[in-house]
Amino acid sequence: MSIVTVQLGQCGNQIGFEVFDALLSDSHSSQGLCSMRENEAYQASCKERFFSEEENGVPIARAVLVDMEPKVINQTLSKAAQSGQWKYGQHACFCQKQGSGNNWAYGYSVHGPRHEESIMNIIRKEVEKCDSFSGFFIIMSMAGGTGSGLGAFVTQNLEDQYSNSLKMNQIIWPYGTGEVIVQNYNSILTLSHLYRSSDALLLHENDAIHKICAKLMNIKQISFSDINQVLAHQLGSVFQPTYSAESSFHYRRNPLEGFKDPALYTSWLKPVNAFNVWKTQRAFSKYEKSAVLVSNSQFLVKPLDMIVGKAWNMFASKAYIHQYTKFGIEEEDFLDSFTSLEQVVASYCNL
Repeated sequence: MSIVTVQLGQCGNQIGFEVFDALLSDSHSSQGLCSMRENEAYQASCKERFFSEEENGVPIARAVLVDMEPKVINQTLSKAAQSGQWKYGQHACFCQKQGSGNNWAYGYSVHGPRHEESIMNIIRKEVEKCDSFSGFFIIMSMAGGTGSGLGAFVTQNLEDQYSNSLKMNQIIWPYGTGEVIVQNYNSILTLSHLYRSSDALLLHENDAIHKICAKLMNIKQISFSDINQVLAHQLGSVFQPTYSAESSFHYRRNPLEGFKDPALYTSWLKPVNAFNVWKTQRAFSKYEKSAVLVSNSQFLVKPLDMIVGKAWNMFASKAYIHQYTKFGIEEEDFLDSFTSLEQVVASYCNL
């Protein structure tokens, strides 16, 4: 089952590169506790899922790169090619010369409709290369303009055109101290639109990853490259192939057992359905042992409530609203976003 990754904006393209680099590095790493036959099956599953046919012996990432400025895409293409281990497709990228100026409305209402046909055609061609297509993995930020605004627009189009295929968005939550003055506006607009068009949102907080770099890895001067590599290893382990109990040479996701304490879960969900475990004897990347947890919990409430509150305070004073209305995003659109996310917060509080 193949996955097409869509990398959007500076953040999405930089993280996307690190993810593919980590995945290929993992497939070439030592086989750990598994047999040679199991390791070969694991490697084949990894490559089939994330890479297409080889060109001159070099695997090609199943990815589409989108940005409204050429600098980051050119750097990303160059780094992949220079690795000599893998590369991006020659015609799998789309870029322009004018960015979105950290404005969600410009990315969504201007770049989206203007370049919709070109972007969707590139994605369609990438999907057609898959023998067994399972869905999209969309990597984007929610603080800026291209990743957030254009990312929301592209996800909406994918829902319209590929309604039966899984769409998972990997969202980078901005630093609480602020990266962009309108990041709270961009964030609520992104989240409310993705809530309607995406099947799953996988959230990573920059602040949390920063702490991992500082406290667990003892990095003194933390760069975005350090943060992206940590993210890539986390995402790589999420997508690591696992095998079923019936056949250790058939790699696929397979629920094995669940935690049995009902107190851990909401009352309307049985523990056996609430927690699934997937196992493999194949170590991920350079680690002897590894574990990853993907959870849907009340962890979301505090950061979401905080970002909605900050955006509301700005909206109540009409701060920077004109930057959005001039590109067709009206005050009613903001109110719809606030309503949608407040309902999400209330639902999680009631778990």
